Amino acid sequence: MPKHSETRVMPYTADQMYALIADIQAYPQFLPWCSACRIRSRTPRPEGGEVVDADLVISFKVFRERFTSRVTMMPDAGRIDVEYLDGPFKYLVNNWTFKPLDDGRCEVDFHVDFEFKSRTLQALIGVVFNEAMRRIVGAFEARAKKLYG
Repeated sequence: MPKHSETRVMPYTADQMYALIADIQAYPQFLPWCSACRIRSRTPRPEGGEVVDADLVISFKVFRERFTSRVTMMPDAGRIDVEYLDGPFKYLVNNWTFKPLDDGRCEVDFHVDFEFKSRTLQALIGVVFNEAMRRIVGAFEARAKKLYG
């Protein structure tokens, strides 16, 4: 099923990139096909960070789907893990890691793996998946430049 992993060196700090990815509520402002976000709950983690349950609405052509995920934010570890809870997927696994570099830049690792329940949606995303991933990664880069550049 569609999988994408990418590592990028960004001219921003690991903390800046972490904050950008952790700001789920801002996704509809800049992320392609993300039309809405609703935070269902925020729970502090005893070891630091928080767990956020959130709904995202993804709109693509005639399709509009809502899905719920649990986002575990671990700022001290420089990691964000996304666990699928409900929606149109059979499964969804997504994680981010942020590694500081000596010169104030950082290395960002991104991984996503998913499968839709619907064969129609799966076939549709299969056709545009690589382009969609390029646009999504590009949207995060453009957001970082706007916020920190």
